Amino acid sequence: MREKNFEKELPEGYKQAMYINAKQAKFGIIFNVIALLVLVAVMVVAIIPLYQSGRFTLDILRIELLNYLIAMLVFVVAILSYIVLHELVHGLAYKILTGEKLTFGISWSCAFCGVPHIYTYRKTAVISVSAPLVIFTLILTPITVLLYFVSPLYYLMFAFILGLHLGGCSGDIYVLLLLCIKFRKKNVLMRDTGPEQFFYVKED
Repeated sequence: MREKNFEKELPEGYKQAMYINAKQAKFGIIFNVIALLVLVAVMVVAIIPLYQSGRFTLDILRIELLNYLIAMLVFVVAILSYIVLHELVHGLAYKILTGEKLTFGISWSCAFCGVPHIYTYRKTAVISVSAPLVIFTLILTPITVLLYFVSPLYYLMFAFILGLHLGGCSGDIYVLLLLCIKFRKKNVLMRDTGPEQFFYVKED
């Protein structure tokens, strides 16, 4: 069944239609700027209800040193864990659907996971690319909403992580949009090295 999800060699009659590389300066800068703007937007949206309720004050930061250190530790661990888990979810989806060898890495512009030695069909690519976006949005959003009623400090921390998540998915969302709009045909193939995506279409 897995073999129906990918090809080990590019089939005859296919040609490369597009290529993107997150390591390229232009691409990296644009999507990191987008990620920053998304993060700022999420934080603004998160602060508005706190401000309207009168809970957005300096009292948020006026906590005991031990509690502050614990909060910062949770914050750092949560961010680092998210970055690792994001790529592991990409890898898990690829592994389940293809069973092939994965590659992981990090560059100045992004962390990444890929399956560079195969050509995945569109459905496999869509599932693998969108998996972290769907899973972590469904996890982080309710946690953030719940923390609004528990602790303003932890609420803002997880709102930041949610914004980091959504902004960090900007590259994934771009690839997903390409697969859903420009490359809609089922027989489209994509080779994903991690930072690079090659799109192939069958010639008429």
